[in-house]
Amino acid sequence: MAQSRQLPAHKIIGSFLFSFGLFTIVQRGFALYTGKVGYIPENAPIYIIEVLVTLIGNAAGTAFAAVMLRQTRFSQALHEKADLCMTAKTSDTIISQLILGAFCGMLMYLAVDNAKESRKKNADMSFVFGISMPVMIFIICGFNHSIADAFYMFMAGAFPNDMPYILTVAAGNAIGGMLMPIVKKITSS
Repeated sequence: MAQSRQLPAHKIIGSFLFSFGLFTIVQRGFALYTGKVGYIPENAPIYIIEVLVTLIGNAAGTAFAAVMLRQTRFSQALHEKADLCMTAKTSDTIISQLILGAFCGMLMYLAVDNAKESRKKNADMSFVFGISMPVMIFIICGFNHSIADAFYMFMAGAFPNDMPYILTVAAGNAIGGMLMPIVKKITSS
């Protein structure tokens, strides 16, 4: 008889809390790299600079958060978990890092685009679920999010050694995030 594997409760809770973070970002009009990068095909080339500035700003924000959290009683536990996380992620192949980043990018694009469409239609429940579900899926599946992983990198004290991984995942997030807008553009022509 096969044993069923249960999803750990902390993964479900963590995915829901992350979706609250994206909900807040979208609701307040803040900038998140993975929420912006998918819109490159729909904007003028100058928009790429805005996306890159957002990526740098997000990385700086994660570094700041890690530095602050290192000053708390949670420092050791967070450092250990972040170190385990980054060790697993950076030991993966580059192709796997890109693919897992691309799937995350697709889902992040869907979350932000769902929010935009729901706003147009004044559909509050669609707004909430349209953001929550893609985020929960990418976390539960274990896809790579460059900004979340940047936080883990700084928390693990793995900067600058793990920067190539972050850049690979950021590229994967971009590929996945731009995939649907490119397909929409091609099919609507």
